[in-house]
Amino acid sequence: MPTSKLTPQLRAALSQVAPGRQLRAGVDRILQAGMGGLLVIGDGHDVLQICSGGFLLDAAFSPQRLSELAKMDGAIILAPDGSRIARANVHLVPDSSVPTSETGTRHRTAERVARSLGVPVIAVSQRMNTISVYVGDEQHKIEPTARVINRADQALSTLERYRTRLDDDASSLSTLEIEDLVTIRDVVNVLQRLEGVERIADEIERYIVELGDEGRMVRLQLVELMGGVEHDRRNIVRDYRGGDPSTPLDVLLDDLSALTTEDLIDPVEIVTALRLPTAALEAAMSPRGYRMLSRIPRLPEQVIENIVGRFGTLQKIMRATIDDLDDVEGVGATRASAIKDGLGRIAESAILDRY
Repeated sequence: MPTSKLTPQLRAALSQVAPGRQLRAGVDRILQAGMGGLLVIGDGHDVLQICSGGFLLDAAFSPQRLSELAKMDGAIILAPDGSRIARANVHLVPDSSVPTSETGTRHRTAERVARSLGVPVIAVSQRMNTISVYVGDEQHKIEPTARVINRADQALSTLERYRTRLDDDASSLSTLEIEDLVTIRDVVNVLQRLEGVERIADEIERYIVELGDEGRMVRLQLVELMGGVEHDRRNIVRDYRGGDPSTPLDVLLDDLSALTTEDLIDPVEIVTALRLPTAALEAAMSPRGYRMLSRIPRLPEQVIENIVGRFGTLQKIMRATIDDLDDVEGVGATRASAIKDGLGRIAESAILDRY
């Protein structure tokens, strides 16, 4: 399956328990003391309805208070933002008909509460020395920070290699576009690289959320490596999409994102997502020109749309004179000259790179 992006709910929960946050400091103290714990982040009416026993606290949160209260067997109820400890030593009685895949009592309770009430629940296991976060139907086990950093570094190295190959493939595609020699297979090859890069980036994004303050350097490297990738992805799909023109671009992009890893290896699956004929991968294609025009500095999106709408293909745009371009709404003489010169420089650079 494709690497799934974090849902907003799980992202928020992981952010609350990330390194550098007060809640994570409290959870770490519980583990260091060789204890377990069950924390519910939310003290709304639905949560209070399943609480039995315990005592009302309503005290400001601190890691020390949390670890001291964890010495008791019951659950601890926190405010939604984790700023206050509402109740402690509480016995939770969730709906027993809610399905759970867990076996331990604490983790079964955590999963049932999260699924039935939709609030984040954190289970700290004394025996396994682990932290598990439950939100709705999702469950995420938090690993030691050093291990997450190591995995993030490995993923960044993989992303760097993929990005280098993507740049090479994209450069080759540019040359083929200039020479009007593009086939469906050439487009598929670049999109396979693009989707691979996007999925590695999604995995790294999960690590960054889990690392919290420790993930700053990883984020900086990710931003640098992913510069322009999503923009190119959208423009390639705009250049080569088939099917009904009224189908929103985001629908096609979502179809590509939904492909499994196995599907990405099969060119036919990508061709189908683009709404192109699947019979002839070697069939010639002509780009509309979105990607090339987007490389010209300070060219507004609406002007690009107007140019593509007027000429239809990149080859016709490149053959157009300055007067032809000047006739397009929003272009003007100065911009027409800049477009002509810009496309000429791109074409010259692409040819030199190839030969």
